[in-house]
Amino acid sequence: MIDKIEKIASCDDDVEPQLLPVAQARSKLLAALEPIIDIQVIGLRDGLGRVLARDVMSSINVPSHANSAMDGYAINAISVPVSGIAQLELVGTAFAGQPFEGVVQAGQAVRIFTGAIMPQGCDTVVIQEHANASDSQVSIDSDVVAGKNVRQAGEDVQQGQLVLSAGKRLEAADIGVIASLGIAKVSVCRKLKVAFFTTGDELVALDEHTPVQSLEPGKLFDSNRYTLASLLQEMGVDVIDMGIVGDNENETRKALQQAASIADVVVSSGGVSAGDADFVTRVFHELGRVHFWKIAMRPGRPLAFGQIGDAAFFGLPGNPVAVMVTFLEFVKPALRRLSGMHDLETLTLKAVAQSKLRKTLGRVEYQRGIMRVDSTGSLLVESTGKQGAGRLSSMSQANCLIVIDASVSEVNPGDTVGVQPFRGLLGG
Repeated sequence: MIDKIEKIASCDDDVEPQLLPVAQARSKLLAALEPIIDIQVIGLRDGLGRVLARDVMSSINVPSHANSAMDGYAINAISVPVSGIAQLELVGTAFAGQPFEGVVQAGQAVRIFTGAIMPQGCDTVVIQEHANASDSQVSIDSDVVAGKNVRQAGEDVQQGQLVLSAGKRLEAADIGVIASLGIAKVSVCRKLKVAFFTTGDELVALDEHTPVQSLEPGKLFDSNRYTLASLLQEMGVDVIDMGIVGDNENETRKALQQAASIADVVVSSGGVSAGDADFVTRVFHELGRVHFWKIAMRPGRPLAFGQIGDAAFFGLPGNPVAVMVTFLEFVKPALRRLSGMHDLETLTLKAVAQSKLRKTLGRVEYQRGIMRVDSTGSLLVESTGKQGAGRLSSMSQANCLIVIDASVSEVNPGDTVGVQPFRGLLGG
């Protein structure tokens, strides 16, 4: 008869000394990866979400000439009276794209519209609401401010200026800035190819032709594949869906080898713990170079990272919330790094907790939260409720992750905590 059961370390323990701290794991992750910079030249219209491979320099001034910021009257500041009202001769009109050709003298004015080049001899625009005009004259007073309402040449971008650096993921404003420089094509890094699959005999694929489906006892609809596909699409990578892999060692080996042969990155979910049916762990240790396996975090303790052939590999847990958290905290920064991006850090803000939060000492914990700004401008956050790693609906209800340090076991209302907004996490 056994007197005592010998226990080994598990995810239920308060502290596991062999777990890698989150900060060390992230540093190790980024150090192990080098950007995959295969350069493509594409049309600017196709540039949204792509990563610049080369710096964008300006060969021109933007704007190219001094121009009017308002509709009004272009004058020389010496025409502004010291006091009282001055009557100026109206000598012409300047439209955007149709400059006034003459030289404006003291005592003269030109009717000017927004965007029109400033006439020679003018350095000030009096807005039309501050002037009285007839067909031949315009009246202004001493309230006119010299030099006002004029956009100077190169005020936005100067010739020779570095406008955007390589490694920048292009957003709508960036596309507009590049267009303002007269650049129609940009050099970008090619898109990463990411293959992914889920594991487990219990998983059932959705039949997209059937609105409502039923499950046999013990089966689950495969939500993780839809979650991962969506997270990857938001990253702007080329996604290769390899389906569901059963709990079978040979099938798992074949899936990993095939995925690694066609993709830059391989992501799986499930099968990375230490159980008899966790074949991903077993095959990965056989085929790949393992950089780390277990992280001091919750959810997401069993997180495998390394390389299989030339492909980076992430073995994520099977619990739905753990899949999302580990993707956001580790896979997303890795994809940024591999894509050539220079902005790798996850945005973390400080917020005042409105809920009592409990956690395990020794691990960083990521709890689901709802943050808001109160009437004083303070950022507040409250829990979505129960934090089980299988409660995927809690991620849908949340708008942020609450990040609680490993050294903390309890958070009380009024304490300061870190929050990671989903907009900053989920967006590229």
